[in-house]
Amino acid sequence: MEVTIQKVVLAAITDDLSKVSGVPAFLAKDDASRQTKAMYLSRILQGAVHDLGDGVLIVVKH
Repeated sequence: MEVTIQKVVLAAITDDLSKVSGVPAFLAKDDASRQTKAMYLSRILQGAVHDLGDGVLIVVKH
């Protein structure tokens, strides 16, 4: 039997850490940096990236 984690927010990438709580958060100074970090994290964590607006991207596992 295989145990997998599903339907969870794995990480957030933001320009202001006060916008995020409850998940590992990564600080990025601009949009290009946010996009790059989100891409790398999604590949490493095998997740999908969603843009919440206001400078916040999340990596989720569906």
